Amino acid sequence: MVTTLSLDPIAEARARIALRHKRARSVRPPPPGIGALAAKLARTALPDKGSAIETLKARWADAVSGPIAKYSAPAKISATKTGRILVLRVIPAAAPLIQHQQKQIIERVALAGAGHFDGIRIVQGALTDSAAPEPKVRRPLSPDELRWLSDSVKAIEDPALRAATVSLGKAMLSATEPDIRTVKSA
Repeated sequence: MVTTLSLDPIAEARARIALRHKRARSVRPPPPGIGALAAKLARTALPDKGSAIETLKARWADAVSGPIAKYSAPAKISATKTGRILVLRVIPAAAPLIQHQQKQIIERVALAGAGHFDGIRIVQGALTDSAAPEPKVRRPLSPDELRWLSDSVKAIEDPALRAATVSLGKAMLSATEPDIRTVKSA
């Protein structure tokens, strides 16, 4: 072992003090916490029970009832150092109503069997994560409707404009119910 002399004994002393208070991290990740193992064991032992948030979502309308259930939905349960917080997804217009009735909501949720919560956090937004609405099913056009459409655009001289008008007419006619007054039969 080679021993070297320090050029600055004060800097060396400071480095030793700093290293004394710092600990190295383990190369291997630590094992999962006991809570994760208990939850996994509970899921296998009680498959019909589910988590607390799923149970609360299923019983939400019965637990709080009225406009609260209509305009809000439980999103998740957060754990803090002081206790548990219920996170509610609320329609923005109803947020003041929900905020005003926080204590009643906590009491009703506790009576419904979801446990005690120290508070409620409100997240404003839509209650359902729905994508775009389903497109309307377009009906096929009858030969009479197609003939009537092509006859009505014969006066247009520009072929590009005529094709665009026919395309628009097909879209409009296929989106509505047939009207026997506008379609002339041959």
